Amino acid sequence: MRTHQVVLNWIESQLAAGDLKLGDRLPPERTLAEKLAVSRTSVREAIRILEVMGVVRVGVGSGPDAGTVAIADPGMALGLALRLHVATSHLPVGDIVRTRVLLESWAALEARPDSPALDEAAALLDRMDETSAVAQFLELDVRFHLALAEAAGNVVISAILGSLREAIKDYGSRLTGNLPDWEATVQRLRAEHRAILAAIKNDDGSLASQLVTAHVEGFYTEAGVA
Repeated sequence: MRTHQVVLNWIESQLAAGDLKLGDRLPPERTLAEKLAVSRTSVREAIRILEVMGVVRVGVGSGPDAGTVAIADPGMALGLALRLHVATSHLPVGDIVRTRVLLESWAALEARPDSPALDEAAALLDRMDETSAVAQFLELDVRFHLALAEAAGNVVISAILGSLREAIKDYGSRLTGNLPDWEATVQRLRAEHRAILAAIKNDDGSLASQLVTAHVEGFYTEAGVA
């Protein structure tokens, strides 16, 4: 076993046992190295891996933000991995879009009408009514769909969906150049968003699921993606 893996295994066991909780600081680098009988270089390597994976946040200097703190941002690592594999063409974008449709339609079906996330979704729609700039609109669109996923109450689905959207965000932006009339598309997307949200708030998950499927597939079809 590589020595940095010793550090990773120890931190995993501490988290699993509840001895290390979110918001807690990890022991200092020197202390960890001595405790686990590894080099400080191995500790640094393990910490860098955990930072990329969204398990810790590293703060330099002194003060309340200093030190290595346990956090939870699973979408960070998943999004990075998916983007890299999309770049290698190992993961076809079409398959990622299809997976997104499957997960988002399920999330719409299971979304709770009383979820506070729907208030955020409604506020995002109001902001989308105020802009048709491609970058701003698409950013708000991503946040809207993630809010709907959050309303389903499944943190794993939310993390995966966030990663899928992150992996094809640039691809989606480029696709807008294929649209015959962006302003017309924006108007249609706004109306579809409102209909999806209304169906969820009316506790009609079946309709919301169908609308989400048509909404996502419709955008990519209009942009010329099979």
